[in-house]
Amino acid sequence: MGESYRLGADIGGTFTDLVLEGPGGRFSTKVLTTYAAPENAIIEGMHRVCDKAGVAPSVIAQVIHGTTLATNALIERRGAKTALITTDGFRDVIEMRTESRFEQYDLNLKLPDPLLPRNRRYTVRERLDADGATLIPLDRAEVEQLADDLRDAGYESIAVGLLHSYVNDAHERLIAEVLAEKLPGVMVSLSSQVSPQMREYERFNTTIANAYIKPLMKSYLGRLKGRLAAEGADCPVFLMHSGGGIIDIDTAANFPVRLVESGPAGGAVFAADIAARHGLDKVLSFDMGGTTAKICLIKHQTPKTARVFEVARSYRFKKGSGMPISIPVIDMVEIGAGGGSLAHVDALNQIRVGPESAGSEPGPACFGRGGDRPAVTDADLVLGKLDPAHFAGGSIPLYPDRSEAALKAHLADRLDMDATEAAFGLAEVVDENMANAARVHAVENGEDLSTYTMIAFGGAAPLHAARLCEKLGIDRCLVPVGAGVGSAIGFLRAPFSFEANRSVFTKMSAFDPARVKALFAEMEEEARSFVRSCDANADILTDYKIYMRYAGQGWEIPVPLTPEDAANPDAESFLKRFEEDYTRLFGRSVDGMVAEITVWSVNAYTPTPPVDRIAPAETAEAPAEQGTRDLFDPALAKRTAAVIHPRADLPTGATVQGPAVITEDETTIVLPSSRQATAQPDGCIDIRVKEPRHD
Repeated sequence: MGESYRLGADIGGTFTDLVLEGPGGRFSTKVLTTYAAPENAIIEGMHRVCDKAGVAPSVIAQVIHGTTLATNALIERRGAKTALITTDGFRDVIEMRTESRFEQYDLNLKLPDPLLPRNRRYTVRERLDADGATLIPLDRAEVEQLADDLRDAGYESIAVGLLHSYVNDAHERLIAEVLAEKLPGVMVSLSSQVSPQMREYERFNTTIANAYIKPLMKSYLGRLKGRLAAEGADCPVFLMHSGGGIIDIDTAANFPVRLVESGPAGGAVFAADIAARHGLDKVLSFDMGGTTAKICLIKHQTPKTARVFEVARSYRFKKGSGMPISIPVIDMVEIGAGGGSLAHVDALNQIRVGPESAGSEPGPACFGRGGDRPAVTDADLVLGKLDPAHFAGGSIPLYPDRSEAALKAHLADRLDMDATEAAFGLAEVVDENMANAARVHAVENGEDLSTYTMIAFGGAAPLHAARLCEKLGIDRCLVPVGAGVGSAIGFLRAPFSFEANRSVFTKMSAFDPARVKALFAEMEEEARSFVRSCDANADILTDYKIYMRYAGQGWEIPVPLTPEDAANPDAESFLKRFEEDYTRLFGRSVDGMVAEITVWSVNAYTPTPPVDRIAPAETAEAPAEQGTRDLFDPALAKRTAAVIHPRADLPTGATVQGPAVITEDETTIVLPSSRQATAQPDGCIDIRVKEPRHD
């Protein structure tokens, strides 16, 4: 079709990032997110990048989009009027949760409210056993009467989650059939389609979340596609899903819960691509934007994945205090530590940062848009990390006096310090919060971060990355080209993919090779059909995985399988792989214990093009600096004169000694006194300690 481009669009809590990539190169921009109509920011950004590229929107052949809208709707409880239909006796599962205390010693512990109050949860008399056999048949007349009640109550969306429907979905399909006849305008989400996995609390909650945001997301995606077409970009629109792949817009509209971590997933894909280009096998992905910071472990150029994650954590982002979503997802830790995260002094006279964020409306105090509380960006400005005249390429002027006033009013006056000390304290708290989150995540996965390389991206990450490395004992950090819009670039690197899961509980003593083979074939067909809906002609690869545990254990571990394992399943080889992975994770296997399989998984995806390895740069002389800046070095706890280097002026191999700032339109790289940075052939800035440690 001649000259064509691809557009990546990432809606964040503060900024919307756009990246246009094609024959003329790569062009990017950041615009403030428009909450009332998020598509407006995408249209504005699309025109900006098209103007930069000197092309019309009509040359865009594909739009790949990721968004926090689904996450924000769940956090802010802004979804549709939703009902749950479940098995008699299981109405309160989502309120009882798992009955575990996520903060054991808090006597005033308050569990998060369920997404649906009790009067919006309905039951039907039916029952299946754990093998899917019918114990109590479902009465169609009862469902029809319930449908009448639901219509009278005015529900927009209905979640259906029945006991053991992941094994036998007949009763859920019957309910869906009746609802389609009696309530044709109401959206329906079935747990057997949304999350066909064991554990009722997670499955019901995931299905409710899907139903809750489905009308909102379906409406938004329809508006977005229409606006893009009206503005000249009449092309296919795809969505980044939480598992690190791309799905078509219709699948995204029907299963919007899969979009909950779409933006952060794009960042992890971006970091994995950079890791592959530099031949790095152990990478800590650090993505810090305007609202949150995301940390992900990447080994052998592949982000770590999980089956369950939490959103809307209510207790200082503590594990167990949020809403579990049971879908394939890139495993990362996310905390309220972004450029817009607000600071306050608590009852113990300690500075606390986040999770509340100033967002883009009104934004940090320095934006001059009505915000009067200090945010991380305000501290960064006062500490000299930002140039008030060139923030976001000069499109957003910053006001240092407003930052100082906010810091003084809310922190400094209460703690008897000046504005600089308050900014230092705020920055150290947020950096330590992120460092601690990284340490915990590494320990939970049995990893030593001192052997890792950090890859930093997102608008705020390069400002904080070197200090984070100092705290974590990491010797090397890469800041890629386009770091400020890294997630949007990641969308353009992601494959089309879909992961199918099934919960078929199997003891190894009852392993049936024929049944296993048929199960894998069924899941592979389902996953491949979703990928085919995105690209009918591409090659499709498949990965196979099972989740296993010892009998009596409460959780399982993932066990990757080969295609040969799936084509010729064998109990002995499955058990051997489980014991090897169990030993790798916990140090030893458990003799004499019966093993069992709980979940089966097949991921179908299109292959990504091979990347060219980047050779280390030859040493070159750095150009003359463009002046100096008064920069506060937290490790030294004092201000220093930092040289300024525009990133675009650094030739390959040029080495800059800290303290320094390396400037560009979408972010700033802050180099403390302990570090030096070298420009690599692909444009990455390679930050290392001046004198590597000798352990």
